Amino acid sequence: MNANTTTRPARAEPQLRSSYPVFREISTRWSDNDVYGHVNNVVYYSWFDTAVNAYLIEQGALDIHAGSTIGLVIETQCNYFAPLAFPQTVEAGIRVAHIGSSSVRYEVGLFAKGEAKSAAAGHFVHVYVDRESRRPAALPQALRNALGSLQN
Repeated sequence: MNANTTTRPARAEPQLRSSYPVFREISTRWSDNDVYGHVNNVVYYSWFDTAVNAYLIEQGALDIHAGSTIGLVIETQCNYFAPLAFPQTVEAGIRVAHIGSSSVRYEVGLFAKGEAKSAAAGHFVHVYVDRESRRPAALPQALRNALGSLQN
């Protein structure tokens, strides 16, 4: 490769609603907006956590108070395509891109209600660990069962 040639990563594109098997509605709050009149970027990450963890709790796959296994985020990323703002309802699409022996890569698309393309899309990786030792633990069967419906 020529020293003057640079390779740019492919530009991220909005995701289609049909790419996500499960959705969760999230209401924006007044405090989500920043001084520029749109939802601040850090809020998107909290929506990722909210959508995935609420789904796992509802499926009986995560007990945040007494479960022996918990998920710790080791990687996260988000691309922004269109602004979201209060007052607006956001629909978070959830899917699983990879299931390992103790880790899961979740992908989340954030959509303005009814829109076909995501306003933002990103991912995070949970490594599941023993609550006490904080050492990686095999994914519990209940979690594996819940993850099945998040795969496309």
